Amino acid sequence: MIASEPVVEVAGVTARYEHSGERYSLLDATVDARAGEFLVVLGANGAGKSTLMRVMAGSLAAEKGAVRLFGAPMSSLQRRQIAKMVAVVPQLAAVAFGFTVREVVLMGRAPHQGAWMTPSPSDAEIATRAIERCDLVGLEERAVSELSGGEQKRVAIARAIAQQPKLMLLDEPGAFLDVRHQIALCDLLAELARSSGVAIVCVMHDLNVAAQYASRVVLMKSGRVLSVGTVEEVMTYRKLQETFDADLYCGVNDLSGDRFFLPMRGKNK
Repeated sequence: MIASEPVVEVAGVTARYEHSGERYSLLDATVDARAGEFLVVLGANGAGKSTLMRVMAGSLAAEKGAVRLFGAPMSSLQRRQIAKMVAVVPQLAAVAFGFTVREVVLMGRAPHQGAWMTPSPSDAEIATRAIERCDLVGLEERAVSELSGGEQKRVAIARAIAQQPKLMLLDEPGAFLDVRHQIALCDLLAELARSSGVAIVCVMHDLNVAAQYASRVVLMKSGRVLSVGTVEEVMTYRKLQETFDADLYCGVNDLSGDRFFLPMRGKNK
């Protein structure tokens, strides 16, 4: 059951930033994420998905509109307060040179520790459980820099889980993961949302995976939120065609009832 009160709320927000000569923007966006929800954000490259995630994380200030975390203005909260409640798994996680898997996962406990950042036995136990849930057993003492891209992504997710946040923001978490680990990750995120009430906000490119796991879907284009709703309400032929400027066949699996999507060949072929 999705709670009525938002964990994070973006209300009429406009925000901009520039990176490596490219400009990114969010324009008058309104969307929220609630406890126990698996919210999936879809859109073409440059649609504003990552900008929305930065605003929700509190790392990009709004030029206009309001961003609230549990009803409090994001701008009024200290970084440590936000870090206790919000975990972020970026699209490309920085490689932690010189640190082992266990050490990196334990870093997720830092917001909950004292000034000396000394992990407690409880912190160690929480980190161990996160390592187990992300299928990293046996890699604990390996240097993260020696791992494959997929393994490094699972370390970043384990660190976020160890943080025990109220809001988890993941930007293309399936990148670099093989099919088995992509499915395992989505199962894990869905279970976390159900069992612990964490709000999951996840940028995805795979429409078929999104349709299987999303509580609600956000469609974005050119920095704007086009539509927000359930899979059945939002992932329709017309709305996806508007979002991606592409024709997609929308079908329903007779066995599961899940929607599935196939790209349609261009009309000039």
